[in-house]
Amino acid sequence: MNVTSVLGRRAIQAPLARFGLASRKANSNTEGTRSLSTGADKPVSIAIAGATGAVGQELLELLAERNFPLKNLKLLASARSAGKTMKFDGKDLTVEELTENSFDDVDIAFFSAGGSQSKKYGPIAGKAGCLVIDNSSAFRMAKDCPLVVPEVNADHIPQAEDSMIIANPNCSTIIMNTVVWPLHQVAECKRVVVSTYQAASGAGAQAMAELEQQAKDWVQGDNITQDIFGRQYIWNLFSHNSPIEDTGYNQEEMKMVLETKKIFSEPDIAVTATCVRVPVLRAHCEAINITLDKSITEEEAKAILSKSPGVELVDNRDSNTFPEPLDASGKDDILVGRIRSDLSQPEGFGLELFVAGDQIRKGAALNAVQIAEEVISNYPKLLKKL
Repeated sequence: MNVTSVLGRRAIQAPLARFGLASRKANSNTEGTRSLSTGADKPVSIAIAGATGAVGQELLELLAERNFPLKNLKLLASARSAGKTMKFDGKDLTVEELTENSFDDVDIAFFSAGGSQSKKYGPIAGKAGCLVIDNSSAFRMAKDCPLVVPEVNADHIPQAEDSMIIANPNCSTIIMNTVVWPLHQVAECKRVVVSTYQAASGAGAQAMAELEQQAKDWVQGDNITQDIFGRQYIWNLFSHNSPIEDTGYNQEEMKMVLETKKIFSEPDIAVTATCVRVPVLRAHCEAINITLDKSITEEEAKAILSKSPGVELVDNRDSNTFPEPLDASGKDDILVGRIRSDLSQPEGFGLELFVAGDQIRKGAALNAVQIAEEVISNYPKLLKKL
């Protein structure tokens, strides 16, 4: 399996085009994205722990695209990957082994190497004066580690002053909260019910490669490769592969419940989730039902969302054009549509939404880069080595 072939948006079309599964070209809307602070003139030294993974590769692409103020860039990975070279902005960079001494000359470290590596090396980096932006679940619920979606709660960033660790939320949480938050500012959301349709990208590059391989196996009449999930993925869907807790909820669902409360600073907001894996390479979709404390019309909701940062309205009933994962792949913004009143609730007090967002991009790498941009522009005191 060629892992690299399934990571870029352009590659979404090529491997599966002959199966009739990708008839439209995925777009990158880099030029049109309403970005947050991108500001600082003073360059910083960056490290990426987990640089060879799907999110790590996306981080590299985003740093180049967004003209991030780089002084130095260090690529870190396991001993097995050390010595490999990766392209950045037309140059070859050598991957180094992640060790306890990797952060002595680093201002900001993006961690996307898994929870165990984050738990081991994140505090070490922080003690070395390096600000950690962690993509794992290791620190999300820690009291001294802010959990940040920049469009929602960038003002929580200074809470990392002691720990020097900022947590990136779960991908599905980011996608949901980016859309729900602007509505919550107008009419308080009392309850959120969400069902997710999660792509292979959420399980990493190897899962994406296996989904592509399963499509090839099926067409060729070969035995279906089942190394990652232990089941057929193509032409199938299944409950999210995270462990199921005593409540009957799986861990992915509970992440959405608990993280939303922390990000919104609303411990009483009611959230329930059902998370499902679907045979899509990249970009998650979510059906979201919200209960509000006052009435909002469909027109008002569309007007609010059309002006919200990080959100693109895709809602054309005449042409049946609504958010789809292919269209969201490679985009910075979360696509939102199917906006309508919930007929089961008093008029205007319930809304139905359908969203699609690139899980690797806004659901992980882009959110992390935006956090770093906010730090550089608005909270430079966290950069203790400058």
